[in-house]
Amino acid sequence: MKRLFITAIALLITGTVSAQKRYDEIKYPELNKFEKAKVEELKLDNGITFYLVEDKELPLIRVSAVVRTGSLLDPTGKEGLASMVGELMREGGSKNYPADQLNILLEDKAAFMSTSIGMGSGSASMNILKEDFDELLPVFVDLIQNPLFPEEKIELSKTQRKSGISRRNDDQATIANREFRNLIYGEDSPLTRQSEYATIDAISRDDLIAFHKEAFVGNNLTFGVIGDFDTKDMKRKLKEAFGSLTPGSKTNLVYPDVNYSYPSTVNLVDKSDVNQSYILVGHIGGLRENPDYAKLQMMNQILGGGFAGRLFQTVRTDLGLAYAVGGGYGSSINYPGTFSLFVMTKSSTTAEAIDALLAEVKKLQQAPVSQKELDDARDRFLNSLVFRYDSKSKILNERINNTYNGLSEDAFDKFVEDLKKVTIADIQEVANQYIKPDQVQILVVGNADEIGDQLQKYGNVNEVDISIEQPKSDKAVVSGDAVAGKQWLNKMADAIIAPGTTFSTIKSVSTLTQVTPMGEMEMKNTSTISYVDYSMSSQLETPQGNIEMELKDGKGVMRMMGQEQPLPSAMTNPMMAEIKNSYINIALNMDDFNAEFLGTETIEGKEYAALKIMGTTETIFYLDSQTALPAYSKVSTFNPQMGKEVESLTKYSDWKVNNGVAYAYAHETKVDGTVASKVSIESVETN
Repeated sequence: MKRLFITAIALLITGTVSAQKRYDEIKYPELNKFEKAKVEELKLDNGITFYLVEDKELPLIRVSAVVRTGSLLDPTGKEGLASMVGELMREGGSKNYPADQLNILLEDKAAFMSTSIGMGSGSASMNILKEDFDELLPVFVDLIQNPLFPEEKIELSKTQRKSGISRRNDDQATIANREFRNLIYGEDSPLTRQSEYATIDAISRDDLIAFHKEAFVGNNLTFGVIGDFDTKDMKRKLKEAFGSLTPGSKTNLVYPDVNYSYPSTVNLVDKSDVNQSYILVGHIGGLRENPDYAKLQMMNQILGGGFAGRLFQTVRTDLGLAYAVGGGYGSSINYPGTFSLFVMTKSSTTAEAIDALLAEVKKLQQAPVSQKELDDARDRFLNSLVFRYDSKSKILNERINNTYNGLSEDAFDKFVEDLKKVTIADIQEVANQYIKPDQVQILVVGNADEIGDQLQKYGNVNEVDISIEQPKSDKAVVSGDAVAGKQWLNKMADAIIAPGTTFSTIKSVSTLTQVTPMGEMEMKNTSTISYVDYSMSSQLETPQGNIEMELKDGKGVMRMMGQEQPLPSAMTNPMMAEIKNSYINIALNMDDFNAEFLGTETIEGKEYAALKIMGTTETIFYLDSQTALPAYSKVSTFNPQMGKEVESLTKYSDWKVNNGVAYAYAHETKVDGTVASKVSIESVETN
């Protein structure tokens, strides 16, 4: 029995091992014939078109709309309008069902409604139980027809969007894809426009109402309805529910012409907080209507088709140059796509990875692919396309999208038949006709110091500015007495640092209390600041664990739980500014600062001398007229997350002198009048 058992296990293991095959050893069977679901059409007198598919599998009904509108229609200076309309239609609720009431109703019914608007289309959808359809259909119609756009929701949306703007340079891939589109289509093209702080501020409720009124009319609406219903009965209900909508005028979505001349450029975005390069290489692509569309798609499968594509096999597997790699020739419906290849690689192998990408393109142009490579790629592709039609819902969506984009009803079937006809010669032909490896634009997002001069071999390197434009301040500039300002600055410096006292660093131990929406959070902080090179090291004891931060040469790192990561400039820049604008640094380097006396000002019942210091940011110190020590400091800075200027007022108290240096052992900072943080100093050591 034991021998039989061992033999059986051995056979099982052998069979399992022998059953495992490489991707290129898999034999794909012929595709089965697929019977498409029947789609019924209904068109109302007001222009609305419905496509209906019965699906009795589950007691559910889904109604979804495609809306002929988009951010292409955003007025110049109000970029973000269309997207905000799409968001706030649902988030703000409707005239008869305001947001809170709508949320409760949908939650009680386990139902879902959504609205959104992208660049070239809008959408609205409802997923509900069959039994709730008659009750919730009027709610959905009201949401589409009579959105409320409440002011408080508008302000919340603006705040969230501004926060998003402040973070748009955090991710390498996001930066790379955005800036590559700018290279291909132009920064001023409607295809690349983006929201800015100022454009979000410029949008009013009246703008939202007007945009919605033009877009959500009968002649712009196409609906898909799928689920457990009787088609005849459903048509009657849809006529009753949507028949009263205004026909309106059909929106003319005009896509801009793209004038592309195939320039060869080299572009670098310096992102100092990363240690790898995200690379995009390419040029303009083509249109879906191209007769060679199927040939190009097969070429893409061979070049960048996942694990089996040449880029993956060569650049990642054989050469070991890539964390991720891929790309191909893009063909869009309404405007030319892009031909682009991407790779993520170590900073030190940036140029090597670019060379490897271009080498694979030239190899595809110079030598024909094998019949086996073509057949395997075609089999993989055709089998993957089955999932485009593996449900009635996808069939319905395909029909609606084809209609919306002006494609024929059988566009997908024709595409599949064309794929079956692609030959070896076709692959080489389109590779040579449509791809120009010697006329590409190169974009690298990475660490310029680590990349060094690798990119210069390709030509002059353009440094791409990705700084985020801040709205202009409407705050009036207040000037004061420069002579008196210098006198008060001397007094403040002598009060803080006794004449003859020298030091370069200050080490402090303190308790920092951060005020958050969830309550106060205390952290013990031990920090050492050098006022020679403006470096800093800090050890924070937080409820989540210990954190170490270092700042040197304008760059920072953070260590936590054995992991180290660079700090983004959005964190290091304010840290550096805080050191340079501190009363200690101003006192140490008073000759480097301009000062103006603004007169006296009363704060909390006491009069102080107001001294404006022009450092990296403009700071007003309110000095005690007797001691000349700062009692308060005020600074107005732009808050990226809020998208506006905020005023910080810091109160200094409990002054103590340590080795000739006066130090405020207690700080309290208010932002726009609300307490944001408190600092209690335990010890100070100068060196």
